[in-house]
Amino acid sequence: MKFKEAVGRRDRLARSIESPAEILRGSLLQRTIRHKKGCQTCARGEGHPAWILSINYAGGRNKQISIRPEEKEQVERWLANYHQLKDKLESICELNHVVLRPGD
Repeated sequence: MKFKEAVGRRDRLARSIESPAEILRGSLLQRTIRHKKGCQTCARGEGHPAWILSINYAGGRNKQISIRPEEKEQVERWLANYHQLKDKLESICELNHVVLRPGD
């Protein structure tokens, strides 16, 4: 790929990045919560389904946030936005490699 072509593609990708306000990093998991005492549903072995946002941090730390059922679609959309943004940033970095070393 030539220098000018790489710069053009990089600039188009950069312009396509929208507002980063609605992004979220992590994984959405479904878990079953079981109470130890006093719950008939749990006593029958059914438990309560729950959505959890799990976020991993450096050093092996993990944070988990309970997500209300009505927030699930929003969380999924924000997670998808994060992955799209990350993919675009990776592509821009690859194009900048070409810009730094044209002809390699």
